[in-house]
Amino acid sequence: MTRTALTDTQRLVLEQAAEQPDGRVNWFPDNVKGGARKKVIEGLCNKALITGSDADWFISPVGYDALGRTPPALPTTHPDPEVEAALAATEAQWVAEKQATTVKPRTRENSKQAAVIALLKRPEGATIAQICASTGWQSHTVRGAFAGAFKKKLGLTITSEKPQGGERIYHIG
Repeated sequence: MTRTALTDTQRLVLEQAAEQPDGRVNWFPDNVKGGARKKVIEGLCNKALITGSDADWFISPVGYDALGRTPPALPTTHPDPEVEAALAATEAQWVAEKQATTVKPRTRENSKQAAVIALLKRPEGATIAQICASTGWQSHTVRGAFAGAFKKKLGLTITSEKPQGGERIYHIG
């Protein structure tokens, strides 16, 4: 068993929580208020001695171990077959709905983005200079659109080739 270094305040707070039936951290020494309470909670949380969020914190098994105590045994439950069947059916419905709702990113036909995609879909592709001329964008904006809007958001695969002595040509592959 490894002993975790605790401050006196952390030890007092953990011992009080260990005495609670649910292990809830609900007591602090009178001299620990406001920001000091937050620091105590943060320190215990960073060492994984408590778990929870914002208002509800509970001593963790690691916290019991740090005090040299055994965590209380969890009550045994016997799953209700009807509840288990309903849960399985609901999960299956969620999976089916998620598969059915593959959202295709929306693009307008008359937008600059649509015009760039049309240029890139041509058999000969398009150079950055051609795209700049058609949209009025600067070259860094075109490259940014390739990386962000086209590749990441729309999931398009953009390939490029550079002919000997020529400009790089981009295609949607």
